[in-house]
Formats: sequence, structure tokens, C-alpha cells
Amino acid sequence: MNVASLVTVSIILLLVATGVALLTRQLRIPYVTGLVLAGLPITELLSRPIGLEPSLVLNLFLPILIFEAGINTDISRLRSTFKPIALLAGPGAVFSGVIIAIVLKFALGLAWIPALFIGVILANTDTVSMIAVFKEIPVPSRLSSIVEGETLFNDAAALVSFNLILQVYSTGSLTLLEGIQQLLFIALGGCLVGLVLGYLSIPIFVRLDDPLSSLLLTVAVALGTFQVGQFLGVSGAVAVVVAGLIFGNLGLSRNTSASSRITLLSFWEYAGFTVNTFIFLLIGVEMNLVILWRTLPAILLAVLAYQVGRVVTVYPLLAIVRWFDRPIPLRWQHLLFLGNIKGSLSMALALSLPSTLPGREVLIALVFGSVLVSLVGQGLSLPWLVKRLKLSRFSATQQQVEELQAQLITSKAAQDELDSLLKSGVLPKAVYEEMRSAYQVRIASAEKTLRELYNRRPGELNNQSGNSGKLDAVRRRLLLAEKAALNEAIRKRILSEEIARIRLKKIDEQLLKLEDD
Repeated sequence: MNVASLVTVSIILLLVATGVALLTRQLRIPYVTGLVLAGLPITELLSRPIGLEPSLVLNLFLPILIFEAGINTDISRLRSTFKPIALLAGPGAVFSGVIIAIVLKFALGLAWIPALFIGVILANTDTVSMIAVFKEIPVPSRLSSIVEGETLFNDAAALVSFNLILQVYSTGSLTLLEGIQQLLFIALGGCLVGLVLGYLSIPIFVRLDDPLSSLLLTVAVALGTFQVGQFLGVSGAVAVVVAGLIFGNLGLSRNTSASSRITLLSFWEYAGFTVNTFIFLLIGVEMNLVILWRTLPAILLAVLAYQVGRVVTVYPLLAIVRWFDRPIPLRWQHLLFLGNIKGSLSMALALSLPSTLPGREVLIALVFGSVLVSLVGQGLSLPWLVKRLKLSRFSATQQQVEELQAQLITSKAAQDELDSLLKSGVLPKAVYEEMRSAYQVRIASAEKTLRELYNRRPGELNNQSGNSGKLDAVRRRLLLAEKAALNEAIRKRILSEEIARIRLKKIDEQLLKLEDD
């Protein structure tokens, strides 16, 4: 396709996406579901077919999506929910993939290698739709963190598993020991590459005063980290995840000006939104309705298989979380099971299947059909499901508390910026004091009202789940800070490990008693 044709196609897709955005808002359906449905008839309108190029998704779109998720992920939130996330994205993804492969192997008569390929592809979750619903219908932040964290690491796990199966197919054999060694090399190597490049980029980022130059650096880090990982034979996806987490949690907090932070985060939000828009539109364009209709029974069986794989992994794995972490409420488990939506990476991996693989076209149609059923069926029912499970606890009191917190956060951030302007000589002292006092009035007003809300009688406070959850969220952060300080004291040999461990055990017991935020 030449440049003129590419520009024409891009304009058509952007106009379609704009229309879909307006229509889905009116109909109150997920944006990505609308994009897929809108993409189905586009092929008939174009003079030549276009499609989802797997190399474009894996080398450009995927690093952008993963890096955008990484820089917006708070490590403290991730750490507090890491155990359920690790279970779902690690053994959960493996168990689910194996179960799907077994079902399809015996139900459709597939060979083991094609069945394992499809198992890995359909075990991968894409929670873009879920996160979009969470923005409209507030849910507990711990649940949101688990969903986002699983997506972040699930993509990396799917790529690692897919490459392992690809190696088995190419070489003809791979022993269990070799498989474990290869898995550790790919995953740990990816972590190492992400750590090195993430940390190396921070000193350069700190020295760049221009927000636009800083923006270019982040793009280079995101795309370059993936390519370096792939070149070294380790997981580029894992490397980008780690680099994004380091950059977002360390790079953006080191004397970065407010304007630079806003520019960077706004750009990455737009980049992620644009990439998702093109991917889901192209998913619809790529689907051949005639082939999908012919393979419909097999598609429905595949949907049943990945739902069986999900239910067999979600409920047992999250049931054992209570042994070493706060238990996951059953309603949350229902959402994690029923919100098992497939998306762009599944499509890209299907297109990346080896051309010599027997029945490749049928396998691709199987994945495409499963993605379509998932996005339309589960995607459309997701908002209703969240409301039905009564996961949203956004009361009027909670809204008041968050508005006051927003007032505190913004006013104190403005005061910090004023202090910086005074030190740099931009503002004279008189103007500084006048502007700072205005913000101090807003802070005092918000603090007084919040104090009154938090100091209500215990019985009254407990009836306001929003307030109780907010206080427990604060208490949790304080306890985690205590825990981090104790671990640091052990590391530096300030405290004996025996004494510190007793205190750590007490802190863990207090954490388990706190209400989910």
C-alpha cells in the first residue's frame, strides 16, 4: 500500500472511530466493542483489503500499550495486590492455557502443538473494556488494581509461553528441564534488560528541561527496550513492563516539573487510546464473516473452553489467597471470571502462527471468532454485570470526601510549585505570600471538613462505607510504610531480625483486618 492510500485509509478509520465514539456514548456500550462491530463492513468499502499486521502490533502497538500501562501503575498499589496478580498472570495463565488445549485437542481432534498454541492465545486476557467500564462505574481500588496488574503481566506471560511453544514446534523437542531453563532465561533476562534501560534513562530524563525532548526519550525507551529484549533473545514485553514501572515511579517523581508530567502523561494517554482505536477497528476489518459462520460450532466450543479454563483457575487460586493475604470477595471473583474478554494480543499472536502449521487458517478463524464473541457478548454485558454484582459503593458521602481530598491535593501541589518559583526568583516575596495564603485558606477549609467526617461516632462511620474504606486505605498506606521501614532496618543491621519479625507479623495481622479499599 503506497503512502497516499495509507493516508486515505487512516482518514477513513479516524472518521469511523469518531462516529463510533459518539454513537457508543449515546447507546452506553463499550467503545472497543463498537469499534469491532464498525470494522466488520469497512473491508467492503475499501478498494483493497487492509488488515492487522502482526509485526506492527508486536513491535509498535504492544510496547506502546505496555509502557503506557507501566508508567501509570503505582508500584505501592501493585505491591499491595501482587499476590493475587501473580497467581492469575502466572500459574493461572498456564493452567488455563493447558485446560483450553486439552478441551480443544479432544473435542476438535487437534494435534497437541496447534492445541497448545490456541490454549496460550485464548488464555490471554484483554481488560481494556473492563477498565473503560471502571472509569464510568467506580469499583473498589483493590479490584481495579488486580484487573490492571493482571493485564500488565498477562501479556508478557502469553508472549513468553507462545515463544516456548514456537521453539518446540521449530526444533521438534524440548525437555522439561530445558523448558524451565528457557522460561527463566527469557523472563529474568527481560526483567534485567528493563531494569538496566529503565534506570539508565532516568539521569538523562532529569537533565532534559524541555517537555518535548523528554517525551521523545520516553518513546525511545518504550520501543527501544522491546527491541533490545528481542535482540538478546529475552522477553521484550517483560522488559518494557519493568522499564515502564521504573520510569513512572522513579523518573517522574524526581524533580519533574508539573508541566513536564502533564505533557508526558497526556501524550501516553492519547497514544494508548489511539493504538487501541486502530487495533480494535482492524480486528473488525480482519474478520471474514463467511469463514466465521462456517466455523461457528468450533468457535462456540473454543469460547466454552476458555471459560472453563478461566473458572477452573480463578476460583481455586483466589480461594487460597486468604492463606497469605486479604481474601478476595466472591463477587470480585465472579467479575474476574465473567469479564474474561479477549482482544488485540490474541489476534496478533494468531496471525503470528507459523505458515507451515497445519490448519493455520482454521486456527486463525477460531481465534478471531472467539475474540468477536468475547467483545460483543461479554463486552456489552459488562456494565450490567458490574451493577448487578453491586461492586460500586460510590455514596454521596464518599463523593464529598474525594472532592475534599482533591481540594487538598491540588492546593498543596500549587503551594509546592509556588515554593519552587520563589526559590528560583520568578516571584517576589510579597506576591508569593499573598498567593500562598489563598491556597492555605482552601487547605484549612478542606482539612476541617474532613476531620469532622473522620471523627464521627464509630457506629455512624461504619454505616458510611465510603468513609470507612477511605480511612482503611490511609491506615493501609501507613502500615505498609512501617513495614518498609522495618525491612530496611533489617537490611542495614540496625535491628535484629528476630525482634523485627515479631513486629512485622503484627503489622501483617493488622493489614488483614482492614476493609478492602
